[in-house]
Amino acid sequence: MMKIVKFIFILGISLNSFAQIPFRLPAIISNHAVLQQSSGIKLWGWGPGSLKVGIVCSWSPKDTISALIGGDCTWEAEVKTPKTGGSYSIEFWCNNNVTRVEDVLIGEVWLCSGQSNMELPTKVGILDDADVLKNCYNNQIRFFEVVKDFDKYPKSECRGEWKICDSTSLSAFSAVAYFFGRKLNNTLNVPVGLIGSYWGGTNIGSWCSNEVVDRDSALQNNNREGVTYAPQANSIIYNAMIFPLAPYKLAGVIWYQGESNVWPDPETYGKSFANMIYSWRKLFDTELPFYFVQIAPFRGFYPGIYSAFLREQQEAALVVPKTGMITIGDLAEIDVTEIHPRAKAGVGLRLANLALKEVYQKNDIQPYFPRFMEVTYSKNIAKVKVKSIGQLKCKGEEIRSFAVAGSDRKFYNANVKIEKDGTISVSSKEVNLPMAVRYCFTNDQTPNLFDLNGLPLMPFRTDSWGLK
Repeated sequence: MMKIVKFIFILGISLNSFAQIPFRLPAIISNHAVLQQSSGIKLWGWGPGSLKVGIVCSWSPKDTISALIGGDCTWEAEVKTPKTGGSYSIEFWCNNNVTRVEDVLIGEVWLCSGQSNMELPTKVGILDDADVLKNCYNNQIRFFEVVKDFDKYPKSECRGEWKICDSTSLSAFSAVAYFFGRKLNNTLNVPVGLIGSYWGGTNIGSWCSNEVVDRDSALQNNNREGVTYAPQANSIIYNAMIFPLAPYKLAGVIWYQGESNVWPDPETYGKSFANMIYSWRKLFDTELPFYFVQIAPFRGFYPGIYSAFLREQQEAALVVPKTGMITIGDLAEIDVTEIHPRAKAGVGLRLANLALKEVYQKNDIQPYFPRFMEVTYSKNIAKVKVKSIGQLKCKGEEIRSFAVAGSDRKFYNANVKIEKDGTISVSSKEVNLPMAVRYCFTNDQTPNLFDLNGLPLMPFRTDSWGLK
């Protein structure tokens, strides 16, 4: 009897030893996916080592792409996608077993990332499109929301599933991302895939790779205390929610984050943010267009004028090629005591207009905001010149949010006038010899100067005085 039991035990070990490793795909390569059009895209996955994978795409049924599964049980292959269209299917053959991915569309794929203002879902109520969830069904817009995760080390997989846009899927998805995608879909008439990878309350360091952290002294000093609602350590979200998405082919990235970096040291944000952009481009092996949102005015727990310095640092990141920034101070004007302004349709539209102009060459769109050019001083008046489409106009009885200072560096609310040539004259009775002008350069000031396209003058300052 003992010999029989021993034989069965050994036989079980033998059978388990020869059990085949299952063939599988990453979650992002699944039913209802959107793939980037007219591109060489990467498909990848896992399976039993030394076997071959055969791939047949229904848009090119006579072509079979092959890949060999390596000793690490991974494989990767490149296939060519056609111009926009679908629905298609992709079949994966491995050891006489077939895995089929169905209802695949070919179009434009964008990664939508950041913290809570990117995460904010449509179900909370959108002030500038209150009826967004009514009649929103659109088979040409698909969402993939990455399940929140974190890890000390880079992960090979993330969780999530592609969903077709309807009132149920949209209610829980990023409002900013949706309005961005809807504008692209309406204008380009192509399917749009939106990958949502976001987490409220996260700081820039958690979205940076270890490589970025290793060369960024500011991030190395990121000794943030833990909080109950979000990871705070460097790289911990990048490892679990960005790294596993590569090498999925993207058209670009939209980003809305920065509130969690207002304190304690906003003046280091620009460098870290720029390095993050470069590292994401390296990960996805392409110079991804990267468009981001300047954080909104907020009258709350920010100290001093820290958020003004953070906005300035965001603008400084525009030195990185193929980036663009929108400002949204006017969209937050209804209630600056809310850190999550709910006029999100305008945010998505402004981001989309940047992409349509710069990525898709829609030259009839003008997405650029009026901005400061230079200042000159004449006795007690500062004369500011701006670059704008048409002369700036004031919405309201008087121009607000300007301040002027002299050599004592004390700022006073200013009297402002727009001259016939468009120059902005700024003065204050308290300042005899002005040396600096600031506009919307506080935590909570909102703009009321706009160009012919209805876009607000961007916040600025003419001085370089430090935060402290």
